[in-house]
Amino acid sequence: MAIAHYIKEIGRGARGAKALERDEAADLMGQLLDGRLNDLEIGAFCVAMRIKGETVEEMCGFLDAVQARCQLLPATERPVLVLPSYNGARKLPVLTPLLALLLAREGYPVLLHGMRTEARRVLAGDVLQLLGVPGWTAMQPLTAGQVAHVATEVLHPGLARLLAVRETLGLRTPGHSLVKLLAPCQGAAVLVGSYTHPEYSTLMCEVLARRSMAGLISRGLEGEVVCDPRRQPRYDAVFQGQAYCVAEQQAGTLAEVPGLPGAIDAQTTAEYTRAVLDGQLPVPQAIARQVAHIVALAQRLSGSEKA
Repeated sequence: MAIAHYIKEIGRGARGAKALERDEAADLMGQLLDGRLNDLEIGAFCVAMRIKGETVEEMCGFLDAVQARCQLLPATERPVLVLPSYNGARKLPVLTPLLALLLAREGYPVLLHGMRTEARRVLAGDVLQLLGVPGWTAMQPLTAGQVAHVATEVLHPGLARLLAVRETLGLRTPGHSLVKLLAPCQGAAVLVGSYTHPEYSTLMCEVLARRSMAGLISRGLEGEVVCDPRRQPRYDAVFQGQAYCVAEQQAGTLAEVPGLPGAIDAQTTAEYTRAVLDGQLPVPQAIARQVAHIVALAQRLSGSEKA
């Protein structure tokens, strides 16, 4: 096996496993992305990492490999707001397209990337298609106030292959943690990140800080980066290698969000999104505050680049 020496380190179980160094993780992921690993090797890697868990150094190495190989968005005048979208709707409508379009209205270029990793989920891309935002087949210049939707396979086929392993194993893989930290841009960007389990908040912030990335991290709506419209989550920002709390979580959950549909299908979600954008329904307060936090970080990033 081309990566047998790595599997021997990370595959010794929860207690005996050793973490990879950053350059080792980059080499392993690079071999995977380059198509040099067979299905058995990829499966062994995914199961071993699932048991052991990823470290900050490993995640940085994985991202190094992906960033060096995937298609990158050309540099833009204003920072690109990056929204990874891989979970979709399960019980509530997927509102990531609404977040993306609200951010675009603030005059920023917005890049959403994602793919289907679980059957029967309604994806943000499905809703964006109905809203007249087709998926890109290749990276191209992105203008201020524009939303782009790019499938993971376009970024890199090997990365999409890694994520597709979930359909066979039934488990999330390191790829799922990886793509939620991926900002495939040549220029300045603000990554909007989300987590489901609280321990991933610390991991994500440390990875962004170590890689000198700017980002806003919070608990998302069923794994999506958009917040739950019924709640105000905690927000943590990362800027110039430092992580700090932007806003603490507020107690309480709204019993009702005006106009929020009970159905989660793409057509119903698109109609709700369009109604909010047209002013026929109010922007959920929680999402409006999320937009404000993201824009504030983007403005801070822009100011630091001009200084």
